[in-house]
Amino acid sequence: MNRPPDHEHLDEQMVKMEVNLDDISGEWLGHVMDLLFESGANDVYYTPIFMKKNRPGVLLQLLCSQQMILKMKKILFAETTTLGIRYYPLTVHRLERSFFTVHTQWGEVTIKRGFHGGLPMQQAPEYEDCRKIAVQKNLPLKQVYEEVWKCLGEVIEK
Repeated sequence: MNRPPDHEHLDEQMVKMEVNLDDISGEWLGHVMDLLFESGANDVYYTPIFMKKNRPGVLLQLLCSQQMILKMKKILFAETTTLGIRYYPLTVHRLERSFFTVHTQWGEVTIKRGFHGGLPMQQAPEYEDCRKIAVQKNLPLKQVYEEVWKCLGEVIEK
């Protein structure tokens, strides 16, 4: 996956694409999400909706760069039951990012930190690192996160 630049910036070349679906299997939706991410979507998500005649449906939305529109449209038309796609240009404000590791009793975990105007605003453990430890050590994921946050507190206080 291509990451945006690590410096704080406005990305004005983004597009939000969406389709309403009321006749598609949940298994297909999982497959579509995987394909969209593998093909360069920055984000993909589903929202339950009610469509005309009060039919339950799903709103599939994705975020991608303008250069990816044709690739995303091809996937949506080939892999879903949609007859039309809406898309909107939008701007994304991306924070500066930095990465560092925290040492836990089970191994290292990467922490992503976001800065706005040079000041730290967000930080979070990388899910995949935590999940890997949880699986390898047969621990609840929640316990791994709690340990990381504890270790992270010790790192910040030093």
